[in-house]
Amino acid sequence: MSASLSVALDNEGFLLDRDDWSEEVAVELAQSDDFEMTEQVMHFIREARAMYEEDGVVPPIRIFAKKQKVSTKELYDIFRKGPMKLICKWGGLPKPTGCV
Repeated sequence: MSASLSVALDNEGFLLDRDDWSEEVAVELAQSDDFEMTEQVMHFIREARAMYEEDGVVPPIRIFAKKQKVSTKELYDIFRKGPMKLICKWGGLPKPTGCV
């Protein structure tokens, strides 16, 4: 499915150029990971992007969960494979570092 993507990605599927991001790209990136984009997931992506724009860093999961008024367990239930990594990947943000 990722063949339909018209954006450049690194070897882990993260955007090489953050300016290539759009909500349509987010949907395509999620689909390439066999994930059906939902409005809730898109909301988390928008929120993470806003926090990144404000702070210049990807928010740690505990801080992100607290601001979203959800538990980290809820985020793991939705994303299964590392919430912040997928939110950043699909949201066109840099790969999170450290304890996420």
